[in-house]
Amino acid sequence: MVRESELREGEVAVDMPAPRDAGLVFIGRIRTPWTSRLETPRQGRQDGPVCRLEIFEPWVAAIKGVDFYENLEVIYWLHQSRRDLVLQSPKNNQKTRGTFSLRSPVRPNPIATSIVKFVAIEGNVILVRGLDCLDDTPLLDIKPDRCEFTPLAPPQPGDFQTE
Repeated sequence: MVRESELREGEVAVDMPAPRDAGLVFIGRIRTPWTSRLETPRQGRQDGPVCRLEIFEPWVAAIKGVDFYENLEVIYWLHQSRRDLVLQSPKNNQKTRGTFSLRSPVRPNPIATSIVKFVAIEGNVILVRGLDCLDDTPLLDIKPDRCEFTPLAPPQPGDFQTE
């Protein structure tokens, strides 16, 4: 198991550039049972423990309608993650891969997403299942799962398409 800030064989760290303010606003905090990266699951499970998305003022009114959706996309800031690795060795298998080819929490901008199962709303708190982050993780945003949306109109000539 990896210890905090340990480099595995073949991993490469770089000097981080000076930070610039991206204007991010934390809309709340995530409450989970996990206080150490070593005990946090590698991926959330929708049958996992109920976790709390505590929403700060003035964003509490934005909760309205969240209960319409079965699944939500939670976007959060991995505040305790390293940010300097460009090559990583997943599972300590001595086969390095580039950071952008992994779902590792170690990233230049440690933004994470999870698709979670909506459980309930209690005041300024959204209860969900399926998170995989530390307790007290800063919350960036909440969106309905994109799979639950139907496009409003068919693509039109000239629209950007990825295919």
